[in-house]
Amino acid sequence: MANIGWIGLGNMGRPMTKNLVAAGHTVRGYDVVAAAVEAATEDGVQAVGSIAEAVAGADFVFTMLPKGEHARSVYFDAGGVFDSASTETLLVDDSTIDVDTARALHAGARERGFRFIDGPVSGGVGGAAAGTLTFMLGGAEDDVAAVRPVVEAMAGNIFHAGGDGAGQAAKIVNNMQLAISLQGVVEGAVLAQRFGLDPKVFFDIARVSSGDSWPLRNWYPVPGVVDSSPAEREFAAGFSTMLMHKDVGLALAGAESEGVDLPAATLVHEKLQKLIDDGWGDRDTSALIRNIDPEATGLPEAP
Repeated sequence: MANIGWIGLGNMGRPMTKNLVAAGHTVRGYDVVAAAVEAATEDGVQAVGSIAEAVAGADFVFTMLPKGEHARSVYFDAGGVFDSASTETLLVDDSTIDVDTARALHAGARERGFRFIDGPVSGGVGGAAAGTLTFMLGGAEDDVAAVRPVVEAMAGNIFHAGGDGAGQAAKIVNNMQLAISLQGVVEGAVLAQRFGLDPKVFFDIARVSSGDSWPLRNWYPVPGVVDSSPAEREFAAGFSTMLMHKDVGLALAGAESEGVDLPAATLVHEKLQKLIDDGWGDRDTSALIRNIDPEATGLPEAP
């Protein structure tokens, strides 16, 4: 069993560490929010008061942070991971951040003699709680092999995506595709109803035809069609609009760096921004249907 330092005990970090403890690992956890650290102790995480305490003597250090700027700070700042950890410790960042920052973390680690993996996850809070997350790992093959036994306690799928930043690249491209597909689903759902088609009948047709997609099967945005859809729960967030807006924005930033034009991603990013501006940022991304038909959700005009 491993000694693990964990930094970032929010909505994702807490259930992930709970699964590590349940698997027999020792986890020392730190977060800038004291209440998050206290909550994690209920799951067997050992509370510490600093990054230095979290990483001391750790075989592995994991970080799960909101943005690239937070990751840079946690690793590069005085008293951060690079200052405090042993170079024998394998470092893994599970945050979803921009590819440029992920590559900068790899370079910073390498310059200081550390091994580093960028390892964003897919599956949301539900997958974190169930231990079924998909991990997309970017880094050296030997390092990925070394961390795999630990990651297995949190994962349903583990992929070695490639080298520096490859995990982040896979994550944001996948989520960009999801957002674009979802925009097609919400447009199709509204148009089908305006044509007079029964939503369930149209869903059954599209599901076995060329219009099929993951968001159609799982997030169909009209109540009474798909049990797993957020439409059945007043669009309570499984994947919030704000998070999707962030991820599509990361894809667009990466595309700009690579000189790639992404017109569909640009459009859906604007539609997500409109939903946020209208006060729906904390609702599920499938509430995008409001932009086309505000009455389709069956919810009030304002949250």
